[in-house]
Amino acid sequence: MTHAAPAPGTPAAPGGTPTTGRTAGRHRAPRTRTGVDPRATGTWLPVLAGIVYGFWVAGISRDASGYQVTGWNILLGFVSGILFAGIAFGLHRVGPALPKEARALAWAVFAGLAVGFCYSQTGHSVLLATGIALGAAFGTGVATFYHYYVTED
Repeated sequence: MTHAAPAPGTPAAPGGTPTTGRTAGRHRAPRTRTGVDPRATGTWLPVLAGIVYGFWVAGISRDASGYQVTGWNILLGFVSGILFAGIAFGLHRVGPALPKEARALAWAVFAGLAVGFCYSQTGHSVLLATGIALGAAFGTGVATFYHYYVTED
């Protein structure tokens, strides 16, 4: 025995609801994705940047220690790359919930710390590394604040 669905816009049987193009209750609401999409830029870009940063820190540390590859250089590269990628990934995930000023400040602090730590591996003075880190943080802060201010909804 088959039953025909009522045509769109026709009244339903007594006690039912009228139809409006789609039958009520047959289609689910679209699911919202709460997981991490590996194809999203905010996922693969921090990982790629963490790999590059880890190699960079390990290479600078190796150059400062007489061009010898040691276990400490490799460990420093791995830990630096993982921390860089983790913090960048976290800023990409949490950043959109922050106001534009706090978001720009977070990226500025992150960039300043990353550049300052990397430069400190060269063996130069702490004051020079701090000055370069502050310059990188200031430039990043201005650029990101401008970007978030211009693209504000």
